[in-house]
Amino acid sequence: MSETIILYSSRYGAARQYAHMAAEELGRGARDVKDVRSAASGDIMKADCIILCGGIYAGGLSGVSWMRKNSAALAGKKVVLFAVGASPWDEKAVEQLRERNLKGLPGNVVLFYGRGAWDESAMSFKDRTLCRMLQKAVAKKDPASCEPWETALLEASGRSCSWIDKKYLEPVYEYLATP
Repeated sequence: MSETIILYSSRYGAARQYAHMAAEELGRGARDVKDVRSAASGDIMKADCIILCGGIYAGGLSGVSWMRKNSAALAGKKVVLFAVGASPWDEKAVEQLRERNLKGLPGNVVLFYGRGAWDESAMSFKDRTLCRMLQKAVAKKDPASCEPWETALLEASGRSCSWIDKKYLEPVYEYLATP
């Protein structure tokens, strides 16, 4: 049986929740769930598969810098980067994530997306301030010209929302089942 290590990089907890859901589904094959900051190179070397669940912050994907630093150790393994964001699925946005974040990573890194959560009360002052500024700018736009993420941003304003769902991990399991 192949050995899988599941890592996460999460500011507010949604990526961590997805990491634990994946471990539960994968069962005995999933050896560890760790914060990426505590992952040792020995952990990676023992694994056949690495799953990294990372939050999206201002278009950047948390955990990608760790992957870049450890790219040599990822060679020849199945590597899944599971991006977690507050926006609904949008192919254009996911493609932009790929272009921006997979540059410089080994070709065996595959990106998947799952919708996370939104809770302004849990955000740092800086994140909350930036989000509110962005909400004000987006609110001035014609609603018909808004991107899906902009519409979702306005809808979530002032609310606590969780869209975390196991269904977003299904494509990951399908990918892992392929030889």
